[in-house]
Amino acid sequence: MARISSNSSYIAKGSLLTAIGVILVYLSGIVPLNKTYLLTLSSFIIPLTVIITNEKIAFINYISTALLSFLICGLKGAVLSYVVFFGLYGLVKYYIEKIKKLPIEIILKLLFFNLCLLILFLLYSLFFPELLKIKFNLYLIIAGIQIIFLIYDYLLTLFINYINKYMLKALK
Repeated sequence: MARISSNSSYIAKGSLLTAIGVILVYLSGIVPLNKTYLLTLSSFIIPLTVIITNEKIAFINYISTALLSFLICGLKGAVLSYVVFFGLYGLVKYYIEKIKKLPIEIILKLLFFNLCLLILFLLYSLFFPELLKIKFNLYLIIAGIQIIFLIYDYLLTLFINYINKYMLKALK
C-alpha cells in the first residue's frame, strides 16, 4: 500500500511542478523583460523534481512541460530554449555529477551547453532569423556566454544544496 501511496504522491508533485514549469515558460514568452530569468527559474523545476520524487518523474515532468508549452505557446523562442537547454539541463546535470570528478564534469557540462547553443543557433536561424542580427564581436559573446553558463551552473548547485539541506523533509 505504501508503494501505491508513494507513486500517487510522486505523480501529484510532478503534476504540480509541471504546471509551475509551463506557467514560467509561458510567462517568459509574453513578458517584455526578464525572459531569461523566467526560463532560468523554470529550469530549477527539474532538479527539484529529481530531489523530491525521482529521475523518472523528472523526465516525465520535462516532456510534459515541453509538450504543454508547445501546445499553449506555439513555436516561440522561449519554448525552443526550454526544450533544447533549460528543461533538459537539470537531468543532464544530475547524471554528469554522478561521475564525481569535477574537471570531467565541467568539461561535459560545457560540451552539452555548447551543443545546445549550436542547436539553438540553427533553430533560431531557421525560425527566427531576425533575432540573430548581432552587432558585437561573436567571439566575445561566446566567451561571455560560457562564463554566464558556469555561474548559472553554480547557482543551480547552490539551489540544489539548499533544498537538500533545509527543505527536503518538508517537501517529501
